[in-house]
Amino acid sequence: MELRDIDIFLTLAEELHFGRTAQRLHVSQARVSQAIGKQERRLGVTLFDRTSRRVTLTPVGRRLREDLQQAVDLLHAGLARAQAAGLGAGRTLRLGVFGHAGHELRPLVDAFRVRHPGCDIQFGEINGNDAFTALRDGKHDAHVLWLPVAEPDLTVGPTVLTGGRVLAVSADHPLVARGAASLEDLADNQVVDLGPEPPEYWVAAMVPHRTPLGRRIPRGPAARTFHEILSLVAAGHCVHVLGEIAARYNKPPGIVFLPLHDAPALEWALTWRTSTDNPALHALARTAAALGPTAL
Repeated sequence: MELRDIDIFLTLAEELHFGRTAQRLHVSQARVSQAIGKQERRLGVTLFDRTSRRVTLTPVGRRLREDLQQAVDLLHAGLARAQAAGLGAGRTLRLGVFGHAGHELRPLVDAFRVRHPGCDIQFGEINGNDAFTALRDGKHDAHVLWLPVAEPDLTVGPTVLTGGRVLAVSADHPLVARGAASLEDLADNQVVDLGPEPPEYWVAAMVPHRTPLGRRIPRGPAARTFHEILSLVAAGHCVHVLGEIAARYNKPPGIVFLPLHDAPALEWALTWRTSTDNPALHALARTAAALGPTAL
């Protein structure tokens, strides 16, 4: 029995419906009928009882299903082991993240290590004003970036983190007494200018140019790193929007992180060079897709 015919038999044994089987396997219903009829003639037994209302397995068909399923499971296990070997023992992926995001990715890292014990992940820090260079020049294999990312040379993979935003303000800022902030408050303040390096649409996805009511949000002093942003905020020169993960892991003196109650949630996704041919990276993406995003 050929592998394709085994696949047809096992799928029909599960669906017990010729139409659904054909749809799942992307073949015609006639192809399913021909494959089953061919095997029944070759074996000299009936594998399925068919009526106009239903399809059922015969006792011989049930036994064949059990035997073939065991063989297919062994085949898949062997292929998985071969794939794991192909990833390369000692292969380390270099993953760029913002600040302490690596800690929040621990479930993904643990799952990846279990599935591919010969591989590991090493984190590298990136900044908002230069979040693409280390990826493009090959220093990092992938980055975890907030969405959207619409770069022709980059591929956006599974979402790995989701969360809200906060507004970083100086400890003596009038908004502190309120205990929260809104996007409208940004029009009455200055936010940090990250410079011309990052794509404008991407920066605006974190810090918009206008409030929901259309008021302009002024850009103020320039900063290149996260710590430069915090220094400017602490000095009262500006405020700035950050992912809420910044408030979880940072308690700098002179700064208060206020929840932005009306800001849409952020999604952070694995992103890599489209030209990359890295089996370990693709394995990480599959692991992330199976695991789903972590909520911050």
